[in-house]
Amino acid sequence: MQNTYNSEYQDRMIEAFIDKPSETLWYQISFSKFNFNGIDTMKWNWSWWAFGGGFLYLLYRKQYLASLILFIASMTLGMIPFVSFLLMVLSGGYSSFFVYKGFKRKLNEVEENIEDEETRVETMRVIGGYHQWVVWVYAIFMSLIFSLGFMIIAPLLTQI
Repeated sequence: MQNTYNSEYQDRMIEAFIDKPSETLWYQISFSKFNFNGIDTMKWNWSWWAFGGGFLYLLYRKQYLASLILFIASMTLGMIPFVSFLLMVLSGGYSSFFVYKGFKRKLNEVEENIEDEETRVETMRVIGGYHQWVVWVYAIFMSLIFSLGFMIIAPLLTQI
């Protein structure tokens, strides 16, 4: 069964999939850019979270394959300074498209298997969402990086 419902239904499904009311509108606007007359198109849509978080943003949004590919690219190509920055910019501009593709996959799966609209919305909330633990891992990792940097730089500053 294809999605032939009104935009109110679509908005409810996006809200359930994102599962963060404060971010729902941003994703609704973003997702609307990626679909033109029923055809999915990859378009630039900036996300600071994706720019700074890279593969962690995709992992946070449960886009495992895209996250793995970006992780591998970051670990292999990221050693080259300019390429590392380029990957960050591309991640910031295109990662939300991969979240959209994940949404579309889940939406189609839910619509093919569930008839009742309320059950669909609740199912989308359960299978969508995000991993809160990624935020904590990122915060701990960045704290360790800053602490290590401070431990290296502080002795050098006392010698000046």
